[in-house]
Formats: sequence, structure tokens, C-alpha cells
Amino acid sequence: MKRFNDIELKKLNSQLRGVAPSEIIQWVLSSSDKALVTTNFRPYEAAILHACVQVDPSIKVIWCDTGYNTPQTYKHAKYLIDRLALNVKLYTPQETAAYRDAFFNGIPQVDSPDHAEFTRQVKLEPFQRAMAQQKPEVWFTNLRKGQTSFRDSIDILSYSKDGVLKVSPFYHWSDEKLDGYLREYKLPNEFKYFDPTKVLDNRECGLHA
Repeated sequence: MKRFNDIELKKLNSQLRGVAPSEIIQWVLSSSDKALVTTNFRPYEAAILHACVQVDPSIKVIWCDTGYNTPQTYKHAKYLIDRLALNVKLYTPQETAAYRDAFFNGIPQVDSPDHAEFTRQVKLEPFQRAMAQQKPEVWFTNLRKGQTSFRDSIDILSYSKDGVLKVSPFYHWSDEKLDGYLREYKLPNEFKYFDPTKVLDNRECGLHA
């Protein structure tokens, strides 16, 4: 897939603002067959998963499961996997939770010197392994403006640190608008979600920034 320069990217982002997510996804997939969508089944993830599979039912869905999700999140994930017939590629940490407990005494606090290694083990390494194995040209995400300061600095189209075209079709959507999308397609949402690497909702975990 062609790599856009900064001027082209800015122009495209301006043109795509207000375009339906399904049309954005369709346009991107018309230029590449090496695409995937990542998910952690956090709140509102059903929207990006639904939008992607409506265009390409067999699109690869990368789920990097930290092993620390809530029971509600696991049940939510199972429901969406079955309901949308998701082509899930599951990636988990190489170390067990018992192994980490032996060294970290549970989940390290964000200001602990152990937190960086904990984050690497449960999130960064599985994600990097997934991307290395799948080798995508396109990476669909549900990043949205207003979530973190970094996410405010990107747009619908941006590039990852490794040069993969990152596409966030719902980038300019509010929670209220996404609520309407979920109602329209009778999709569930689940707010009892926990990310052991972030602590605060407005803190990046390292995958994107």
C-alpha cells in the first residue's frame, strides 16, 4: 500500500472527516489486503469490530489478552466473538500470572520501578509478537479524540512507530454518538473493564505512543 506523505495525510484526514466509518474502512481495504483490527474488548470496542466485519467478515482480529481482564470483559468478549463470528488471533503473555506474582508481588504501582517490565510482559511483548507475525499494512483501531493528549495529536489516518497505516474510523465520534451506533445495531457495551498497565484512563500504555 502506498505510504502517504504529511501533506497527503493532512488532506486525506480533512476529506475523511464526516465520512461514515464503514466507507472509510471500505476505501482503505480496497487498497490493501493486509489489514487487521486490534481490540481489548474495552467499552465501545463493539463498534469498530462490527464496522470492520461488515466490510470484511474474515478480517483478522488481534486480541492481546493481559490475563487480568474482569469476568464481565471475558463474557463480553465471548459474546462478541460468537455474535460477530470474529476471526480472533489470540496473543497472551509468555509468563504466567503466578510467575509475575513471584517477582512483582501482584500488579506493580505505576510509580514502581517494576511497572515498565510488567507492562512489557503483559502488553508490549504480546502486541509486538502479533504485529511481527501478522505483518499488516493497515491497523484499524478505535482510538478517538479526547481520550489522551497523544490521541488528540493524531487523526483518522496516522502511522504507527513501525510505519503501519493506523486507521481510526470513529476518531471524531463522541460517546453519545457511539451509544447511538450500538443501539442501532443492537450491540452490547461493557464498562467493567480493567487495564493493569494504565491505572488512569487518560494514560497511554505504550502501544500507540
